[in-house]
Amino acid sequence: MEGHIYKAFDAELKELKESLLYEGGLVENSIRWAIKALLERNSAMSQEVIKNDEIINAKEVEIDEFCLKLLALRQPAAKDLRFITTAIKINYDLERIGDMAVNICERVLELNQEPQLKPYIDLPRMAETVELMVKESLDAFVREDVELALKVTKEDEKVDQYLDQIFRELLTYMIENPKTISRATRILFIAKYLERMADHAVNIAELVIFMVEGKIIRHTKIKE
Repeated sequence: MEGHIYKAFDAELKELKESLLYEGGLVENSIRWAIKALLERNSAMSQEVIKNDEIINAKEVEIDEFCLKLLALRQPAAKDLRFITTAIKINYDLERIGDMAVNICERVLELNQEPQLKPYIDLPRMAETVELMVKESLDAFVREDVELALKVTKEDEKVDQYLDQIFRELLTYMIENPKTISRATRILFIAKYLERMADHAVNIAELVIFMVEGKIIRHTKIKE
């Protein structure tokens, strides 16, 4: 009987992991399509990303409820407890990344009402880095790979550098021509949303390290 309970619990943990990966896939798609909508000035694509966020939100609620059920019924300990509590937090971070993709699309819809301010150069590179960070953080979760998780935490600096570069460039536009302020501000918002996505990817990576090693590295210099 006890062996049957353990097998059922293992199956539930596997189901939880698969649900998180499914949600992660939805979120990665949202990032990809949001940036594609920006570059192609595609309002219909933006609307689709905004609409699909309802699926991510529903998945987040479903995963939260499943985690609470496992905590209540299985009363896990040690690594299993860390896995479930980590899953709850990763679930939150993924949902927030999805929200950032929606925010990008909302700015795209506004930008599409006016002529394009400038060719996008650093922004797609920044987005590519962020998308990779999200993917690698989830890969680290699946493989319980601490080294990959640490790699993600270090990539955040590159994203911050992109944000600084984009800010300086847009500030030049706004100073030289005040008529560009509204468009430049919206583009800056998009860069900031990407930077927040990267922060959430770092959160996931740090949670992976906690899950595997039981170490909390937030606000510490362990990463260095």
